[in-house]
Amino acid sequence: MAEQTYAKGLEGVVAAESDICQIDGAAGKLYYRGYSLEDLAAHSSFEEVTYLLLYEKLPTEGELSAFVTTMRDHRSIAKPVQDVIRSFPASGSLMELLQSTISYLSGYHDHVIKHDANCNCRQTLHQIAQLATVVAAYHRFKDGKEYVAPHRDLSHGANFLYMLRGAEPEAYEGEIMDRCLILHAEHGFNASTFTARVVASTLSTCYCSISAAIGSLYGSLHGGANERVLDTVNEIGSPENVDDWLDKALAAKRKVPGMGHRVYRAKDPRSVILEKDLQLVCDRKGDHNLYAILKKLEASFRSRMEEKGKPLYPNVDFFSGALYSLLGIPKELFTPIFAMSRSAGWLGHILEQRKDNRLYRPKCLFVGPSPREYALMSER
Repeated sequence: MAEQTYAKGLEGVVAAESDICQIDGAAGKLYYRGYSLEDLAAHSSFEEVTYLLLYEKLPTEGELSAFVTTMRDHRSIAKPVQDVIRSFPASGSLMELLQSTISYLSGYHDHVIKHDANCNCRQTLHQIAQLATVVAAYHRFKDGKEYVAPHRDLSHGANFLYMLRGAEPEAYEGEIMDRCLILHAEHGFNASTFTARVVASTLSTCYCSISAAIGSLYGSLHGGANERVLDTVNEIGSPENVDDWLDKALAAKRKVPGMGHRVYRAKDPRSVILEKDLQLVCDRKGDHNLYAILKKLEASFRSRMEEKGKPLYPNVDFFSGALYSLLGIPKELFTPIFAMSRSAGWLGHILEQRKDNRLYRPKCLFVGPSPREYALMSER
């Protein structure tokens, strides 16, 4: 019997080919279908980036107009879906609700399931368009407020803030929120994306694949890091307390959330853009405390790690929680917002999986007992 390679967690194993996302960890660069994240964040909307991820090219003006119309036409959620959200147990997690709601939405649509790319997922954009509406509706219902219908004239990010608040955000807030969604839309073969592709490989529906991906993202080793960053900042309280907090944290072998990344060996390009947006919001709102704590924590932690030969840089989660907080978004919505944006990348990968599909079926290294005799109950 040939010797089999064992890689726990499939680390380092190449399981598929993809032309969607390229990560240059050494240089700190990220590309969606060959376009740099910096260019997309500066010049595109989330809706345009979604088109890019689903159709493999940047749209013409006419193509984008038609796509935006379709996406915005699908933002609203039906009354029965609203009732499901309203009746969800207060003790439950919004991520569990998102996972359930995606499956529920699936029942409203006819599915074309074929062993190629010709499914109708690009026409049933509810997985992307309606997730934002579900998150906003959940938040309002939990606060005892009424459902706010989507605003067709606003970008995806601005509309999300509108549905949360019941009032249009300032123009710069909408632009920043839309850019946040772009930054989180795709990131290669992470755990949730791989989960989506595994389910897609069975020729299940796009909705089932995305529901499974949300379940993967709900795990604490994948999602929720920006929540923990904000908890850390609130625990520290002020820039003057950073060094004392860090001394105690390192002595207790606590991790500093938002610092370091499994792939990047330079500063995460998403964190660079988020930091600039955080600075802008701080300036507009006249509140720099969160940013000041984060910058002091970044400098102090990096200095100590570099002394040990372990250069670590902020990742995408380091600045995003503070940015969301200053936009008036509660902490419990941070990971659901990740799902809202990543749904575009998940769907892109599902479509790619269908192009040249092969059912995922890895082997497992058996380490159990050798074959043995069964003992009757009277003989045990």
